[in-house]
Amino acid sequence: MRIACQQAACGTTGLAHSLDQLRQAARRAAEAGAELLVTPEISIGGYPLLMSNLKEACGPVDGPQCAEVDAIAREFSLALVHGWPETDGGELYNSARLVSPQGDTLAVYRKAHLYGRGERAMFTPGEQGVVQTSYNGLTLGLLICYDVEFPEAVRAHGMAGTDLLLVPTGLMRPWDFVARTLVPARAFESQLYIAYANWTGTHGGIGFAGHTTVAAPDGGSQALPEQGEGLLVADVDPEVLRRARAATTYLQDRRPELYPS
Repeated sequence: MRIACQQAACGTTGLAHSLDQLRQAARRAAEAGAELLVTPEISIGGYPLLMSNLKEACGPVDGPQCAEVDAIAREFSLALVHGWPETDGGELYNSARLVSPQGDTLAVYRKAHLYGRGERAMFTPGEQGVVQTSYNGLTLGLLICYDVEFPEAVRAHGMAGTDLLLVPTGLMRPWDFVARTLVPARAFESQLYIAYANWTGTHGGIGFAGHTTVAAPDGGSQALPEQGEGLLVADVDPEVLRRARAATTYLQDRRPELYPS
């Protein structure tokens, strides 16, 4: 399956601009032959996180914000992952949603590991660690940004059979080593693909690390540079998954009785 990851310029310029960015990325992804587009964390709303700029992007799964995204998926016959501030029962979540090419919701994940006092003051943490769905013969999973820095979170997906882990992110400088080092390591040690889509640029004194990455279970990876918008196109190959899992048997060789949580 061919996928595309959007590296977008940061900025909190409102819902209309977010949707325009998404539409442009979806068009480019479809032209590149991608079947799935992954966008950065809170791609509908924008980064850095400021409630004054996020208000119009907040909404439930069945709200008008997500309906606009559904229309883009249908327009380009493309599955896509977008982030947005999800409202539900008076709570606000940092969420990611996988939408089918027909505009149907395939999966919703709420960020479980909130980063720093700002996020913890703004959002309610999600309570479901492993969210999966099937698409085009692969098992897809979702995490968001800081989640992937916890090896247990990614290993749980590996143990549950996730083939491709989709990770919208908002990684800031100077922690670019997370994209360059940790993400490929997570893919290798848990024997799955990871698609890690990040923001780039500087806004309000906050700089984003770029380095949007697709890491494979055999140790290979592709990445964009730190600076500049772009679209990373990569192929997720079931045969690479099969060979890597046969050669590197971490999941079978675990001895969890020796390191209980």
